[in-house]
Amino acid sequence: MEFVKAFVVGGLICVVGQLLVDLTKLTSARILVLFVLIGCLLGGLGVYDKLVEYAGAGASVPLPGFGSALAKGVKKAVDEQGLIGVLTGGLTAMAGGVTAAMAFGYLAALMFNPKAK
Repeated sequence: MEFVKAFVVGGLICVVGQLLVDLTKLTSARILVLFVLIGCLLGGLGVYDKLVEYAGAGASVPLPGFGSALAKGVKKAVDEQGLIGVLTGGLTAMAGGVTAAMAFGYLAALMFNPKAK
């Protein structure tokens, strides 16, 4: 049942993104930023955590999950370090994921020889 929940919630997030692409004049980059901001807002309010509990990877892997993780990192850093945590919390929380994405992207570029269009 966990897989079904993850599939449905992740699919609904994708459907919202596709509707924004089809029905608005927003660019893909703006939609991506909007999803991260919504995830930050919902994560900061504690709402997104309930969705992650329900749907697992279906909610934590898409872009709003990234925003929620940023907000969670900032909350934790502010509690521990004070105001400086606003600047360092998001970076600390997501450093591993961003580093992995950059490393795997670099390896893929080496293996597949990308060309500019």
